[in-house]
Amino acid sequence: MRYLRPAALLAASLVLLLATDGTGVSAEASAAAAVGVPRIRALRLPDRIGPPRIRDNWSGAAFDVCTAPSTDTLRAWRAASPYGAVGIYVSGSQRGCAQPRLTADWIHRARAMGWRFLPVHVGLQAPCADPSRKPRRIDPAEAARQGRDEAAEAVHAMRALGLGKGSPVYLDIEAYPRQDAACGQAVVDFALGWTQGLHAAGYRSGFYSSLDSGVADLAAAARAGSSPLPDALWYARWDDHPDTADSGPLGPDLWSAHQRVHQYRGNVQETYAGETLTVDRDRVDGPTAG
Repeated sequence: MRYLRPAALLAASLVLLLATDGTGVSAEASAAAAVGVPRIRALRLPDRIGPPRIRDNWSGAAFDVCTAPSTDTLRAWRAASPYGAVGIYVSGSQRGCAQPRLTADWIHRARAMGWRFLPVHVGLQAPCADPSRKPRRIDPAEAARQGRDEAAEAVHAMRALGLGKGSPVYLDIEAYPRQDAACGQAVVDFALGWTQGLHAAGYRSGFYSSLDSGVADLAAAARAGSSPLPDALWYARWDDHPDTADSGPLGPDLWSAHQRVHQYRGNVQETYAGETLTVDRDRVDGPTAG
């Protein structure tokens, strides 16, 4: 998962400022605001089944790591660390790391130790995202359909790992610049299709992104009346605050009923019982698989 640090955000803002009227708002966005056109338009997809009735919410400290660690490491960390849940990259064509250990047997052993899971799917990315690391992009004209296709891929992987219905899967959308309204709309439509597909298969929909890009656009979509929205949000803001409190575009009216995960620090090396990992730190008050 990639979060833009404040310095990177400042640099991006300066570039944007030079290309605008001096307010930091693009000419396209300014023109839209002048005529009352919202940045994100509402899209409503049929969701006859809706989210599954199975609820497996959990609160506590979690970490996510690029490659699933060994069961020996998990055993050591379960005994000595403050963590009770682990983020795992279960599927997606643009996962950043190989997963040689991530099997149904690994899940079974980790579950027996008491671990809970935050399953992550890394597929197509925002059309305006940096292509250097993850080049495959969402097609704005096919975004909802592509979201459903990615959901089907994730469901296949979840079933193979023994993670059954009612489990959440978090769609990983890396940070992207927000000056392109069409790009944000494509991400939203993709997330709605993703949610529609997961609900149809009996799984819960999760969405991970930077608080300043994907989450901001999804919050705007929620207020515009789009549906079906993801059942949970995992937002990246590296502020060293281990909480899921209201922040930025996330007010008390959005995803507030035990539906949040906060990634509050990244790329930290930690050692417990002699076992070392480089992790991102998370605070969970929302759906996990267990």
